[in-house]
Amino acid sequence: MALVVYLRTVTELRGKGDRIAKVTFRGLSFFSRVLENCEDEARFEQAFRWPIGSQVDGDEMLEIQVFNYSKVFTNRLIGTFRMVLQKVVEEGHLEVSDTLIDDNNTAIRTSISIEIKYQTMDGSVKVWSDGEFLDIPDDCDGTFQFETDSLLSGRSQSSGTSPGRSIHGIPTFRKTGKGVFSAMKLGKTRVSKDDHKKGDDAAILDAEDLDRKAMRLGGGLDPDTISLASVTAVTTNVSNKRSKPDIKMEPSSGRPVDYQISVTVIEARQLIGLNMDPVVCVEIGEEKKYTSMKESTNCPYYNEYFVFDFHVPPDVMFDKILKISVIHSKNLLRSGTLVGTFKLDVGTVYSQPEHQFHHKWAMLSDPDDITAGCKGYVKCDIAVVGKGDNIKTPHKANETDEDDIEGNLLLPEGVPSERQWARFYVKIYRAEGLPKMNTSIMANMKKAFIGENRDLVDPYVLVQFAGQKGKTSVQKSSYEPIWNEQVIFTEMFPPLCRRLKVQIRDSDKVNDVAIGTHFIDLRKIANDGDKGFLPTMGPAWVNMYGSTRNYTLMDEHQDLNEGLGEGVSFRARLLISIAVEILDTSSTEIMSSTEVQIEQVSNMSESATGKMEEFFLFGSFLEATMIDRKIGDKPISFEVTIGNYGNQIDGVSKPASAKKKKEGGGESEEEETELIHNSSDEEAEDDGDLTSVPSTPPMKPVITDRNYFHLPYFEKKPCIYIKSWWQDQRRRLYNSNIMDKIADKLEEGLNDVQEIIKTEKAYPERRLRGVLEELSTSCSRFVTLANKDQNLSGRTKLDKERLKSCMRELESMGQQSKTIRSQVKRNTVRDKLKLVFNFLHRLRFLADEPQHSIPDVFIWMISNNKRIAYARIPSKDILYSIVDEEMGKDCGKVKAVFLRLPGKKGFGSAGWTVQAKLEMYLWLGMNKQRKDFLSGLPSGFEESKAMKGTGIQAVPPISLVYNMKQVFQLRAHMYQARSLFAADSSGLSDPFARVFFSTHSQVTEVLSETLCPTWDQLLVFDNVELYGEAGELRDDPPIIVIELYDQDTVGKAEFIGRTFAKPLTKMVDEHYGPPRFPPQLEYYQIYRGNCAAGDLLAAFELLQIGPAGRAALPPIDGPTDSDRGPLLPVPLGIRPVLSRYRIEVLFWGLRDLKRINLAQVDRPRVDIECAGKGVQSALIQNYKKNPNFSTLVKWFEVDLPENELLHPPLNIRVVDCRAFGRYTLVGSHAVTSLRKFIYSPPDKTANNWAHTARLANGYMALTNGTSHSRPHSRPISHPSGDIVVNMDPEPNIKKMDTVVKIDATTDAVVKVDLNDGEKEKEKKKKKKKKGEEVDEEEPDESMLDWWSKYFASIETMMETLRAQEAALAEAEEREDLEIAAESAEIKADDFPMKGTKPKEKNKDKKSSKDKKKNHDGTEKRPPKPKVDELMVYNKELESEFGSFEDWLHTFNLYRGKAGDDIDHNVVDDDRIVGRFKGSLCMYKLPLSEEITREAGFDPNMGMFQSIPHNDPINVLIRIYIIRATDLHPADINGKADPYIVIRLGKSEIRDKESYISKQLNPVFGKSFDIEATFPMESMLTVAVYDWDLVGTDDLIGETKIDLENRYYSKHRATCGIASNYSVHGYNAWRDPQKPTQILVKLCKEGKLDGPHYGPGGKVKVGNRIFLGSTEIEDESGLKKQTEEHLALTVLRHWEEIPRVGCKLIPEHVETRPLLNPDKPGIEQGRIEMWVDMFPMDVPAPGPAIDISPRKPKRYELRVIIWNTDEVILEDDDYFTGEKSSDIFVRGWLKGQQEDKQDTDVHYHSLTGEGNFNWRFVFPFDYLMAEEKIVISKKESMFSWDETEYKIPARLTLQVWDADHFSADDFLGAIELDLNKFPRGAKTAKQCSLGMVLKEHELPTISIFKQKRVKGWWPFVARDENDEFELTGKVEAELHLLTAEEAEKNPVGLGRNEPEPLEKPNRPDTTFLWFLSPLKAIRYLICNRYKWLIIKIVLALLLLIMVGLFLYSMPGYLVKKLLGA
Repeated sequence: MALVVYLRTVTELRGKGDRIAKVTFRGLSFFSRVLENCEDEARFEQAFRWPIGSQVDGDEMLEIQVFNYSKVFTNRLIGTFRMVLQKVVEEGHLEVSDTLIDDNNTAIRTSISIEIKYQTMDGSVKVWSDGEFLDIPDDCDGTFQFETDSLLSGRSQSSGTSPGRSIHGIPTFRKTGKGVFSAMKLGKTRVSKDDHKKGDDAAILDAEDLDRKAMRLGGGLDPDTISLASVTAVTTNVSNKRSKPDIKMEPSSGRPVDYQISVTVIEARQLIGLNMDPVVCVEIGEEKKYTSMKESTNCPYYNEYFVFDFHVPPDVMFDKILKISVIHSKNLLRSGTLVGTFKLDVGTVYSQPEHQFHHKWAMLSDPDDITAGCKGYVKCDIAVVGKGDNIKTPHKANETDEDDIEGNLLLPEGVPSERQWARFYVKIYRAEGLPKMNTSIMANMKKAFIGENRDLVDPYVLVQFAGQKGKTSVQKSSYEPIWNEQVIFTEMFPPLCRRLKVQIRDSDKVNDVAIGTHFIDLRKIANDGDKGFLPTMGPAWVNMYGSTRNYTLMDEHQDLNEGLGEGVSFRARLLISIAVEILDTSSTEIMSSTEVQIEQVSNMSESATGKMEEFFLFGSFLEATMIDRKIGDKPISFEVTIGNYGNQIDGVSKPASAKKKKEGGGESEEEETELIHNSSDEEAEDDGDLTSVPSTPPMKPVITDRNYFHLPYFEKKPCIYIKSWWQDQRRRLYNSNIMDKIADKLEEGLNDVQEIIKTEKAYPERRLRGVLEELSTSCSRFVTLANKDQNLSGRTKLDKERLKSCMRELESMGQQSKTIRSQVKRNTVRDKLKLVFNFLHRLRFLADEPQHSIPDVFIWMISNNKRIAYARIPSKDILYSIVDEEMGKDCGKVKAVFLRLPGKKGFGSAGWTVQAKLEMYLWLGMNKQRKDFLSGLPSGFEESKAMKGTGIQAVPPISLVYNMKQVFQLRAHMYQARSLFAADSSGLSDPFARVFFSTHSQVTEVLSETLCPTWDQLLVFDNVELYGEAGELRDDPPIIVIELYDQDTVGKAEFIGRTFAKPLTKMVDEHYGPPRFPPQLEYYQIYRGNCAAGDLLAAFELLQIGPAGRAALPPIDGPTDSDRGPLLPVPLGIRPVLSRYRIEVLFWGLRDLKRINLAQVDRPRVDIECAGKGVQSALIQNYKKNPNFSTLVKWFEVDLPENELLHPPLNIRVVDCRAFGRYTLVGSHAVTSLRKFIYSPPDKTANNWAHTARLANGYMALTNGTSHSRPHSRPISHPSGDIVVNMDPEPNIKKMDTVVKIDATTDAVVKVDLNDGEKEKEKKKKKKKKGEEVDEEEPDESMLDWWSKYFASIETMMETLRAQEAALAEAEEREDLEIAAESAEIKADDFPMKGTKPKEKNKDKKSSKDKKKNHDGTEKRPPKPKVDELMVYNKELESEFGSFEDWLHTFNLYRGKAGDDIDHNVVDDDRIVGRFKGSLCMYKLPLSEEITREAGFDPNMGMFQSIPHNDPINVLIRIYIIRATDLHPADINGKADPYIVIRLGKSEIRDKESYISKQLNPVFGKSFDIEATFPMESMLTVAVYDWDLVGTDDLIGETKIDLENRYYSKHRATCGIASNYSVHGYNAWRDPQKPTQILVKLCKEGKLDGPHYGPGGKVKVGNRIFLGSTEIEDESGLKKQTEEHLALTVLRHWEEIPRVGCKLIPEHVETRPLLNPDKPGIEQGRIEMWVDMFPMDVPAPGPAIDISPRKPKRYELRVIIWNTDEVILEDDDYFTGEKSSDIFVRGWLKGQQEDKQDTDVHYHSLTGEGNFNWRFVFPFDYLMAEEKIVISKKESMFSWDETEYKIPARLTLQVWDADHFSADDFLGAIELDLNKFPRGAKTAKQCSLGMVLKEHELPTISIFKQKRVKGWWPFVARDENDEFELTGKVEAELHLLTAEEAEKNPVGLGRNEPEPLEKPNRPDTTFLWFLSPLKAIRYLICNRYKWLIIKIVLALLLLIMVGLFLYSMPGYLVKKLLGA
């Protein structure tokens, strides 16, 4: 459905001006074009079309506003026309003329006439063609165009004639270049209606035609007129019948790249388990690396660095799983028990900012027990470096922040810190259309013997996720297997592994092979927003693509089936679904292991994935050219397949159950029978259905030229059509089409904006506003279109959720783009551009539909029954829809399709040659919408059918016969190319261009040995026949392909690159003249594979030859140049306008020339050439002796185009002059852009102060992170014009507020606060907190050394970086808030702004306090002592100071073929054969005389005045190497033994003796002196080698420094200028020249007046006055007067001196990356160093500063264990079952093996009390600056030497229960970090568990400051639930002494002499019973069992008595009885 408004004219306008109209319907506005200089009538003649999704209501309004258009101000409204559309809805067609009304609703005289057409259509009514829609009376010579510029409309209807002709002399395109961008803010000047991938807005290009008119009317050529780097002119496409071809040919994925993954395991904390010996294992893919084992600790410190190198394709790399696991007590014999693991994929790391996680905590979990919770944390750094990435080490806040584990978890942004366990259910239902996977020979044998007929594939599905695999069962011999199984993974949610891999494999006895692979990106099937949804998908079909379907034993494209590279054929489709369920780990019945499980699921109903519909695919081949000659001249046919439909060679494998299903029969639709071409024997089936014709008839190719064939499809164009059945899921594709189109439009607009910025044209911000306006309208359009999504069958949960989230996203994107549009200003364009690029990425991400429906379409070229080359076209791109926006971008359009070789064959040079170029028309849609499948074809054809059909379902044609033919002449104006690819070994090429158009081709001449050929040649193609209607061809000519080759004397020409262009077409009846003709030269970007390989400057015009023949065409001048023969030059109107320029060349010297053909270069010369003119340098007589030139400056004059962008490149060539007049080319360099060398005379009138102020402000801003300006008190008045720079210490100004106020008219003050001393003191007063009873005194001068200065500077650097980061973050946050605020219509001021988001308000107060502290950067650190600082650059000095090319430039000379995988950020180092040093300067002649008249002007030197002489000079080079960091390990043990090697010229210093054992972060601290002679020895190499006991030493990495450029630079890089001048101490002045001498020299060189020292600490230089102190202390402490401080002040602010000022290099340390030639582009570590240079003709410098590493200081820590209390009781008594413990305490400082000490045992403690009075003594070496203990030990018994380790100073105390026969039991432990540990409690009662748990909140102390501490500390251990519990308390005393003090008063270990401790008073229970049994028995008897024993004794006595009684009773009785 559509509403079309045709705006004709607006009449009776007042005045004269530019008019524009705006037409609005349903909130969507279109602007007409601007009509310039209209008087009373404006003839717009323009149509606007709204495709509409729902019926138009009778009461809807149409509004048209007419404006006076203004380029600068807002447009002024003339009047408005509104109308209700009731009549239109009823009648469908209406013509209206009416007057306009003004703002007050009163009618004005101006009237408007329009025509409206409303087309209702539900897909049934006949579509009217645009031609019959508006009957244009013949007498109307007007032109109009249907301008449907809604962003989404995919094509415009254009009819009749077209834009571009003029109506009454008003061109339809806009005139003058100045205005090109002024209309841009309307965003509606685009004429091109096409989905451009990239490139220019047509308006820009077309406007250029007008520029020529403007130019002729007066005024020179505007630089706006050239569109540089327009990707191709194809972008100027004006029509709706063609799609833009894609210029990049080579598949980018699948090619292996180098990656380096570095993992640093720093430490682990809170590991669960008692007294463990943990090892950390890092595993990536198959590789594992282990750290060393740390004994008996739950918080081991490792600081070990591992590097993994890979050479794999990116997809494979990013899918690898990186697993960090902690293993307990692993050794050689046992594998140890797993504590916990953490895994993520490498892709997650790579997508982090800087591709790394820095100092983050990985949370471990146990894969076998998911209910267990967290098993501990490992702190690590992980970085992934690809080629050309450079890793920055982030300078995060100090360590204390990182101890906050919860806040620094190793998780990407946006992932919650508490991750839960979840189950991922992947259900596999069934598959269809599998290919054969066995040879049929075996099957035939089986069939013969057993009689069984089987399908030749045994498929199963393998699912991989997060490093785990699950397999379904194998379905034996089935092409349509049904599994109905689900694979269940248990993994943390959200998972850190992004892709799930589903692969169908064929089970085979020997090896299983993949049939097809599909990756599911979890980010695309989930949404993590607050209204998001868990990952869900399907049930949906996924299509799998891979190698071709014919089965061979060794499939060369097997990789494609594994999912590497672009599949070249359909393999199968698989029905799957995915669901995720979050687990409640607390419930009992849960499976606690993470093993993969496989379960059965119930069957899926047929209809669940959507209703089966019949689809119809139609294609027509309009042209097949550029067919590679290698293919041979056998007949060629083209086959089109969709799924398995249409595939005749190896398509459908029929299931054995040969039942043919009719509808819904998936892939089995196609019979095996070979369809007979173009025949209708198999007449349509009973329902009048049609058979498919999937391939064109074979045809013999015809020769085009020596490389290519073409097929002779002249007027007869073959067609194909295929019917297929698929589930109807078009809605998915429609939605993603809409988004794709928005994204294409947006990308095109953004490219324009970048283009405008790049070519420095006017008003990029207007264009950006236009782009944003367009974006917001189209986003709202998407919402309305997608909203009408009815409940179709087969909609999955993902469909619904995705729709919701896409609508939400696009709605907010529309809102934001409106907001950003209002914020786009001139100065914010770049920032906003970045934001909008984020929108683009987001749109592209959203547009990618994860649930497939219709498979992609493949076009194969078949010759001799073999598949040769293919093209793959996504089905969504050619899918038809009634609604324009939803239509595929190539549906019903002619597209140039390039076929390429399949798989790996397509890599490299083979992939760049076009196998064939097709002009192809494709249409895919529902069979029932088939009626207009031909509508987009170029008109003028008749259908030729195989048979006559009846009814609406007429049979499609099998070919089209064109009866309309136009004859043209093509003129290709080939002017020049630049920056081409070097194809020969000389480093140059012999390029020629071959131009293809239709079936014709021609070549330019070959120009030898150049990368920047200027052909200046016109190629004329006569009698080019094109088929179709004249008008269409005018707007839509076919594209021209230009290929560049390198001519070789032997063999075939080599391909250099290719580009496309569209010609400008002139029909017979058009006038050849402005504004469109003659065409303008344009740059076309040349591509070679995916890499840009230069630009072509050319113009193309296509002129129709009418009945009058060629005579009527504009004449061609004959060849003017007699020596060029019959070649035609580019005619005058087209070639650029030239001016006279002079180019001066400074020849300095040549460096590092390599041998050429084994001969040394001896007598080189440099030739400079530009545009055919040039100059030669003087000959260097003996390169070895002196490689500099004797004559410095030469010049030549040359005619160059006025337009700078058209300047040809300048070529620098070095030749070696051999004997007998022979010349050999050494190397060459092309300077592509001369812009930076154009000389602009200095502006004398303006004083440079304003500029200086800018500079200074900028600089201050840099130093402080922010720059506040605060006007000062009155400036000190001075004679006018002088500027005072005050350097006084001024404590009342904070450092932030450094003020620079400079104004040209008044005296101004530059106040720069240098002396921080007093501020420091003030800070100190504030700083005395309660916690710090002892404060550090001012450090004593004698204690300070160079390292104090270095560490203080590093601290400062970190602070600055942090301040900058904070400022940046705050700015960003502010901006986000503003945007949010505007879109929510709130004022920004309502927000809390201070870097806190609104929601942080309600958090506890503490955090906000911390934040405030953070903002000053002065968080609870001890106050900084006052130390002079230096500058630490965390990069090379060169990058900070523009490579020191302030006047001397270095040009690399290249030779040899360029490498193919050129990433443009990596320089081809092997091709560099040397360097030319010199410079260029170009200016227009004549030059103004002022310059030449200046005093001291040397005419020989031209513009290069005051340049030093280049005679050889002797220099002392002093190299200071401080340390190296993150070196790449070189030994098997993952370490290296680095040492330094320094090379300069012939001299080499190898510092092999002092290698540092097993260290990846060695501190060298050395200086080296070398004497050198410039220019012979100027390239310094500092290399780090790895020492090996046997074999040669390996290079780890090296860095090169060009000393000569530094030496001669104006920045004075010889010796850095210190921040303060002192004559002794650690900061002594190192330069032999004092500041005053340096200043005098600089003033003399810069011809400045001064320096004049005045009283009161003033110095005047030029017109600036600087203030500073004038006293200095010498070593004896006496103060002397000196002017050095003043001079130093001037030097440190030299950049503020007008005219000559530039920043002088401060005293510094630079950090340089180390590179290894074997691993180009990947950093192998960094080295911190600096270089001083002293000329030998001045006094020698003093001795080098001592920077040798600080020796660790020797300390002794004495720990007295007095008592323990409340230790838990572990043992049961043998006799009595009572609880007791045999307590002893163990302690160590460095590590358990090295120095553990135990107390004696307190036996049998019943209360947990223990008395020890036992002394431990721990001697250790400690580095104060790094707060680390240094230990040296052999790593193992086999080690050659000791290795130095640095570990944190932590004292570990443990309490144990001693057992005699079994192992001792561990009871608890405490670790005290000696730098900050909680103060001990006064009594045992006050000592609690909180001292450990709340460690961060308690005040901490440092033993290094306190020296002596006594108190109670708790022992803790973890219970079964992993909670901390208190297991005892210890009373200890810690006493720290230096080694000297310890020597003076020694003490004994334990309770020994000297100073013995008294014996503990232990209760008697603590004996050992077997040592003194009597004592034991006594104790047992006396103490405990006294009463019991008494009772027992009594009872025994009683018993004895009874017994005796019974015993003696009978005797007595007898006696008594007998009376004996």
